[in-house]
Amino acid sequence: MTSFAVQQGRAPLADRKDDLYETPIEAVRALIATGELPASPARIWEPAAGRGAIHDPLREAGFDCYGSDLVDYGKDWGGHDFLMEWKAPPRVDVICTNPPFKLADAFVRHALTLAPKVIMLLRWAYAEGAGRSDIIDGHLARVWLGKERLPFMHRDGYDGPKNSNSGAPFAWFVFEQQKRIPDSGFVVRRISWRDA
Repeated sequence: MTSFAVQQGRAPLADRKDDLYETPIEAVRALIATGELPASPARIWEPAAGRGAIHDPLREAGFDCYGSDLVDYGKDWGGHDFLMEWKAPPRVDVICTNPPFKLADAFVRHALTLAPKVIMLLRWAYAEGAGRSDIIDGHLARVWLGKERLPFMHRDGYDGPKNSNSGAPFAWFVFEQQKRIPDSGFVVRRISWRDA
């Protein structure tokens, strides 16, 4: 019998290994256009930097961005387990990443202990779920929801048929370390991946 994940076009967890799905450049450009990222001398930390799909375009756009990753993908930032870090690098005001989806809750919760602002690329469905009410209801400030579907993010090493779009809506979720007033809600704004 075929698993539900395979029927839906998702790889089973065992096949995803380190969960590297490189972020499309359209998502990074759209994030830059929102104005959410700090100007120098503040610093952005990309803790799941992979091969640099977020880090490198941010650096090219003039942002001070520090990259790290658990796995060595040929960059100088491999070997750092973000979930074991107890302190952010100097001057970090924002943690920004496309986290391994299987660890998204842990990444958001831990990032909120290390930086005042946390920006994560996640599926729109992330806003659901009673198990993450502490971070959604207490720390989510804004969501930048894509009007269109992002180009499909294929798993690292996948060499099968390629899809043209993600098939699921994605958004940049902006969390703030300072807790929100209970029941005050969060703002949802729509952005275009294409127009950025």
